[in-house]
Amino acid sequence: MGHKLTFFLQALQMEDPIQLKEEGNKYFQASDYEKALQSYTQAIKLNKDKALQAVLYRNRAACFLKKEEYAKAASDASRAIDINTSDIKALYRRSQALEKLGKLDQAFKDAQKCATLEPRNKNFQETLRRLGANIQEKLRIQFSTDSRVQKMFEILLDENSDKEKREKAANNLIVLGREEAGAERIFQNNGVNLLLQLIETKNPELILAAVRTLSGMCTGHKARATAILHYLGIDSICMWMSVDNEEISLAVCNLLQTITDCLMGQGKEEHHGKEEALVLDTKKDLRMITMRLLDMLVSKKVSGQGRDRALNLLNKNIPRKDLKDHDNSRSIFVIDNGLKKILKVVGQIPEMPDCLPLTENTQLTASVLLNKLYDDLRCDPERDNYRLICEEYIKSKIDPQDMDKTLHAVQIVSGVLQGPFDLGNKLLGMKGVMEMMVALCGSEREIDQLVAVEALIHASTKLSRATFIITNGVTLLKEIYKKTKNEKIKIRALVGLCKLGSAGGTDYGLRQFAEGSTEKLAKQCRKWLCNTSIDARTRKWAVEGLSYLTLDADVKDDFVEDEPALKAMFELAKASDKTILYSVASALVNCTNSYDTKELVPELVQLAKFSKQHVPEEHPKDKKDFVVKRVKRLLKAGVVSALACMVKADSAILTDQSKELIARVFLALCEDPKDRGTIVAQGGGKALIPLAVEGTDVGKIKASHALAKIAAISNPDIAFPGERVYEVVRPLVSLLNTERDGLQNYEALLGLTNFSGRSDKLRLKIIKEKALPDIENYMFENHDQLRQAATECMCNLVVNKEVQERFVADGNDRLKLVVLLCGEDDEKVQVAAAGALAMLTAAQKKLCSKMTQVTTQWLEILQRLCLHDNMEVQHRGLVIAFNLISSDKELAKKLVESELLEILTYVGKQEDHPKKQHVINVARDCLTKCMDYELIKPLSQA
Repeated sequence: MGHKLTFFLQALQMEDPIQLKEEGNKYFQASDYEKALQSYTQAIKLNKDKALQAVLYRNRAACFLKKEEYAKAASDASRAIDINTSDIKALYRRSQALEKLGKLDQAFKDAQKCATLEPRNKNFQETLRRLGANIQEKLRIQFSTDSRVQKMFEILLDENSDKEKREKAANNLIVLGREEAGAERIFQNNGVNLLLQLIETKNPELILAAVRTLSGMCTGHKARATAILHYLGIDSICMWMSVDNEEISLAVCNLLQTITDCLMGQGKEEHHGKEEALVLDTKKDLRMITMRLLDMLVSKKVSGQGRDRALNLLNKNIPRKDLKDHDNSRSIFVIDNGLKKILKVVGQIPEMPDCLPLTENTQLTASVLLNKLYDDLRCDPERDNYRLICEEYIKSKIDPQDMDKTLHAVQIVSGVLQGPFDLGNKLLGMKGVMEMMVALCGSEREIDQLVAVEALIHASTKLSRATFIITNGVTLLKEIYKKTKNEKIKIRALVGLCKLGSAGGTDYGLRQFAEGSTEKLAKQCRKWLCNTSIDARTRKWAVEGLSYLTLDADVKDDFVEDEPALKAMFELAKASDKTILYSVASALVNCTNSYDTKELVPELVQLAKFSKQHVPEEHPKDKKDFVVKRVKRLLKAGVVSALACMVKADSAILTDQSKELIARVFLALCEDPKDRGTIVAQGGGKALIPLAVEGTDVGKIKASHALAKIAAISNPDIAFPGERVYEVVRPLVSLLNTERDGLQNYEALLGLTNFSGRSDKLRLKIIKEKALPDIENYMFENHDQLRQAATECMCNLVVNKEVQERFVADGNDRLKLVVLLCGEDDEKVQVAAAGALAMLTAAQKKLCSKMTQVTTQWLEILQRLCLHDNMEVQHRGLVIAFNLISSDKELAKKLVESELLEILTYVGKQEDHPKKQHVINVARDCLTKCMDYELIKPLSQA
């Protein structure tokens, strides 16, 4: 009964606002501001007394001030002032909050009221004086900034201004626009209008300066970004982005992205009352931007670069970033209002006179957008709607009486096959589509054959459900290849044949379709590749052909011998086209044999031979010696520079599959330690970092392993200069995993050992990435090399104070492990463990006494170290002995009473010798320390 009564009284107290206020005060005085905040908030909810409400609000304002949540502090203080206008504590707290928020004039007014109410309060007088001085300084800077802004625009808009002065003024304006104070002054001083005037001069340099300044002004400021969008107008922004000037088009694209970021970010905040209207306007603005970008896709007035920018913005901002977010309304909106416009872009035929202006990337980027939109759909009805729109649009293009119109229908199917492949497969099954493709293959018009062959290539895959393609594709393509004299068609037909022939993924399949002539076909591809008179688009098809033909060992060996062909391929790779990147990476994976291979089980091989099945055997040119030679030739031809350029490509072009292939090639290139310096010098270290962070799981592991190989033997300051070295730590730590193989574990540990020996900042980064438990686990490994590498890594890490504290802490066997490792037979492990123990006992005296308690073998192990044949181990053992002797007289006495004194005397009495002087000196230091303790007598007195 007593317990129930106590509980009931406590419950009543928790509903008493005064009791809650007192409780909040106690928490506040104890500096527990979070609990104080909870008590005051609960009291505010329960309280009905106005006077008490004012006190509660001002008290909660004090909590917010301590938590540095100044906007909330100002809001609560204002609520207290609304109840009692003379609440001096609330006024002062609001003044403090407003000052922190930069609203100095309002803070000054509140401080002035406080000083009026209590004129003798020195604190209020000092606050007034400080605020007054700050306001004066702000005004001075403001007037100075205003005059600078005015002067800059005068120089820029004066056609007679000196060119150097104009350039300087333009750069200063850009810098000013990136600073919050500067951006606001430009905005307040009619700056947007003046920037618009700069754009209207049609001078490229002034346009760039104006656009970049506007981008700076919009960054991170929603209200200003919205105002600038409305002032400039989305139509004008899209028009500027449409110009045939890459630099201006890109700058305007960045401006529109910045505005979009601000508008999309606004929707994540909570809004109340009048601000609701602003949210609706934001959604309206975003839809307006999306509609204008979709209109750009089909406008003939838009340049190819402008169209690419519009597609990139849609790719980046429409699909969900995280599929856990259920709102895919942006994608639904684009599908309903713009899918046909995207299909029109993929359906363009560059060789036709009515084609929209395109770049080499436009249609592939449109296919990527189709794929992203399709992947963003959440259910079958949404996917069915997508498919029906595509089918309806393709049907509207099929016209037996108008071959040009029909061509566009086939090209659309081809474009969809490069995007959402499952959907493309379904579209192939539409009535009339396959018939059209066959008819176009047999057409006399070269443009018809060109489109049909490309469609067959994209449909030719082992994933295809179109049985017609699988059964008849080779025959159709062979006929076109033999008959046509147009090299553009010939090369495409060849690629289609290669693709179908390599569907089995082996060189055997290739030889079957090519009737043993793969070398001849590859030679023709190399010839096309090196012919600069052929357009780049056609030469890229030659690379795709080689990406299949290099499955043949003879072909890959011949290819790497052909340096002009390699260099031509690398130059094309730098153009950053999605297909070329994948094809180049595939060819290089084949040449370096960095693909996964399955081990053949001897019993199954015998069984296959018995049943007269073909058994693939390793080609002599796929053996290690040949692979190494090919790697050397690729490095000599500049493969690393090409790969580094490929990695820099836009994410819409560089797919995760391409990243994985590039990572595989890098790992193969890093195999020989002698080549790693060349790889670093040509930018390979830098290129590997993003590959280790983003992509497929396999790709990230391969890239991390390549980084580990470089990190293990390279100077980190050269291989990964500046802050870049800290980005490498996480990929290395990711390899310290039982799921990774022993070589990956070992080389990651070597890399971390190298890093941990460079600086304490790197040691802290390794600790922050939670690598210590894994490193400790590998110190227990039975594998000698892993145990050695982990111990060496720990030897470097113990320099860090945080690591030392972990050894000092109770309840762990870290020190015991290191002591026992000092007694191992493996000399390398002994060197590392003794080094770690020497540093630990030198840095932490507590560890000297702890060392004697962790194991009964400690003294025996120490004596063995001090007598070791390896001078490095012996030196470290003597340093440990010196640290123990120096730490405590009683401990020194225990050591003197043991056989260690005899060892120290023996070493210390040796004649001076340059090679082992450091060892002798430490032994003598130990003896001197014992003499200082008067535990032993000087030699002369003995």
